[in-house]
Amino acid sequence: MEDPVTTDAPTGAAQHPSDRIDTSVAHPARRYNYWLGGKDNFQADRDSGDAMAAAFPTIRTAALENRRFLQRAVAHLAREAGIRQFLDIGTGIPTANNTHEVAQSVAPQSRVVYVDNDPIVLAHARALLTSSPEGATAYIDADLREPEKILHHPELRRTLDLGQPVALMLVAILHFVGEAEDPYAVVRRLLAELPPGSYLAASHATYDHLPPDVAEAARETTRAGNPPGGINLRSRDDFARFFDGLEVVEPGFVSVARWRAEAEPQPRPTVDEVSMYCALGRKP
Repeated sequence: MEDPVTTDAPTGAAQHPSDRIDTSVAHPARRYNYWLGGKDNFQADRDSGDAMAAAFPTIRTAALENRRFLQRAVAHLAREAGIRQFLDIGTGIPTANNTHEVAQSVAPQSRVVYVDNDPIVLAHARALLTSSPEGATAYIDADLREPEKILHHPELRRTLDLGQPVALMLVAILHFVGEAEDPYAVVRRLLAELPPGSYLAASHATYDHLPPDVAEAARETTRAGNPPGGINLRSRDDFARFFDGLEVVEPGFVSVARWRAEAEPQPRPTVDEVSMYCALGRKP
């Protein structure tokens, strides 16, 4: 597979993803990559990551636990819930055990569409487009705030059958959408296109377990990055609103370190160390 290109440039001309990378501005996907020990990040991402770690020293633990939640949620969806289609928005830079790898290890026929707006993720799309012979994967260069572009993109329509249940994965992405952009409306629009039996899997940073000064420091250190406005910490009740109308799967709204984590190494990190909620809900 050749390096992917995008034609979203104003001129309509093909543009290599590396041409869109602004190395002077921190990006959530690259900062997350830095916390996970990856190498696909720049000084601005490392500086931003270190500033957040100074305010919240267990941020790397939170990143690792969030990733493990995604893997457990996908395994549950593929094994227990019988889901064979996944729409993963806010994919991030590929690491080990991506959504398609976990799903296809359970059900090789699983089909996955990844969505992200970071050109570095686009440049690494080849790692996301590997698939079992029975399944399929696709990548869309788009933003969560563009639900219509995502839902009507030809790659999504070619890869997923929206007449059959789909798992919508919004893992550690919703807290980058501010109230003025109405993240609840975005989630409702995405779910509206999915049939009964579909699922929403999401995780979200919270201030519920943080001292006020630490919460403000987290906001401040991300305001200058991309997306503008930084991180939007929300309460448990605010997070639960994303699941209105859905049947929430046990154990409900809990820390990413606690969600069906019985087989994980013990003892589990505390809610204070992770400060991130997660949940899985089924569309009736």
